[in-house]
Amino acid sequence: MRTVFFLSIALGIAITPTQAADPPRMRRADAFLGIHFDFHAGADCIEVGRRTTPEMIEIVLDKVHPDYIQIDCKGHPGYSSYPTKVGNPAPGFVGDPLRIWRDVTGRRGVPLFMHYSGVWDGHAVAAHPEWAAVNADGKPNDKATSVFGPYVDSLMIPQLRELAGDYGVDGAWVDGDCWATTPDYGETAVREFCKQTGAQSAPRKAGEPYWNEWMDFHREAFRRYVRHYVGALKSSHPDFQVMSNWAFSDHMPEPVSAAVAGLSGDFSPDDSVNSARFAGRCLENQGVPWDLMSWSFSRKTGKQKPAVQLMQEAAIVLAQGGGYQAYFKQARDGAVRDPLEMDAMAEVAHFCRARQAYCHHSVAVPQIALLYSTAGHYRESPRLFHWSGSNGVAVLRKALTQILQNQYGVQILSEHHLRGKMAQWPLIIVPGWTYLEPAFRDELVTYAKSGGSLLLIGPGPAKLFESEPAEKNGSKIVSIETVDDTFPKTLREAFPQPMVKVTGANDVDISPRTLKGKLSIHLMNTSGPHASAPDGGITEIQPAGPLTVSLRLDQAPKSIIQQPEGKALDVSWADGRATVTLPQLELYSILVVEP
Repeated sequence: MRTVFFLSIALGIAITPTQAADPPRMRRADAFLGIHFDFHAGADCIEVGRRTTPEMIEIVLDKVHPDYIQIDCKGHPGYSSYPTKVGNPAPGFVGDPLRIWRDVTGRRGVPLFMHYSGVWDGHAVAAHPEWAAVNADGKPNDKATSVFGPYVDSLMIPQLRELAGDYGVDGAWVDGDCWATTPDYGETAVREFCKQTGAQSAPRKAGEPYWNEWMDFHREAFRRYVRHYVGALKSSHPDFQVMSNWAFSDHMPEPVSAAVAGLSGDFSPDDSVNSARFAGRCLENQGVPWDLMSWSFSRKTGKQKPAVQLMQEAAIVLAQGGGYQAYFKQARDGAVRDPLEMDAMAEVAHFCRARQAYCHHSVAVPQIALLYSTAGHYRESPRLFHWSGSNGVAVLRKALTQILQNQYGVQILSEHHLRGKMAQWPLIIVPGWTYLEPAFRDELVTYAKSGGSLLLIGPGPAKLFESEPAEKNGSKIVSIETVDDTFPKTLREAFPQPMVKVTGANDVDISPRTLKGKLSIHLMNTSGPHASAPDGGITEIQPAGPLTVSLRLDQAPKSIIQQPEGKALDVSWADGRATVTLPQLELYSILVVEP
């Protein structure tokens, strides 16, 4: 018989707000480990808060010891899961659950962030059709608000200010934002577009005149909308921290242009390892602290993932220098769905904390640069902001998998990362893009003529560079048709002397990095079914190895320590390379090189 952790709260008991004497709370930029809860309250939620007790929250804090907690306050249906005075509250409450969360987390010095649905608000557009984005058929969108309309000033900003001022929460994680925004055929948007471009009307589909301009117009409108609400909150509540889910990420591969407190996203619950491999590499070079979120349960079955599966997902994120959080469901009354799920999260937290000192905020050592072209992707994608839809990304993700399976260090970089800095990378790969801005294309040619290796994949890049001689006149430009069985040989020829060489297993990702002046080699065991995980989740991951790891260094190291195991490895030194052997790799180890 399961112990019941939830205690009832009688109606009318006053909950003391967070006091000034509460301990100081960590800024999100410094956070490493978080836990996220949401339930997207709807019309069925008539007793929100019925089982929300201080004891329930204490269980989470005592078992997991997170740097922060995120909880639901307004999901995609648009109903608020606390008794808001300015928004659209769920139909029924028992007390004020948000006050309880804030009181307990404040007393414990744990930051509290809100899961808040931004652009996507079903209730708002139902109640105010004039707030909705207008579809190409002239009908109001039943989910997406218009970034040109009054929603942001009439509801979103006032509600975020209520959360910041009345409840003293630390910030908001705005969901349903960039990936939910859509081209808007409303009168205001179309009129402004025609004024800016000289077009007589808005195009309806790709290939029509002004289509690219139409899409770019909406992308800039979204950026302006984010800057607006972030700026409004900073002006009234300077300490309030805002993150917009998937902004300036793999969904939005461009420079950060809003004063967000950090970057964040929840990667695929169905193919998590591969999703995190891609998403993390799109975030790690943006110059802003970032984290990624696992779904703690299977989207297909709803079942809790075993702790070892979440550890593997976490390892991919940590090895790229990011913070990690895991998503657990709240019940329809807002209570934590099952406190026993925190036992699995406690194991994951212990795993992460053991590695924190060797990974958090580490920086990649330039090896291979895999180009995620902002210009190329935005030209091809049928959506405003999402990683899918372009041939370039499809080829990129296939190449990324092969590069990692052949134990190369690789970064995913866009134009703004590479301009003026290309010489740092021994090899730059251009995967599948059919369009590059001419000046950037010319800079790639100069890079190749100056000694860099440029690898083109597919007919699109080949055509873009067809006027350039392949491997002539000092230039090294190699073109291949596709990522196939010959790709590893192509990599070896294009990049014969990588910093790290690993033998002994294919399912081991490597990431050479630096932290506080020290070189470290991150080794992740990526074996397992991933996209086709069984209904019960991945319950066991077979150790990899024995592994032989060879490092190209300027001088022989003093020592190489395997962390967090704290094991000094026997090092051999010959021909400018240090070599060590690991009998086996469980999930994630870091080789710290002592110079």
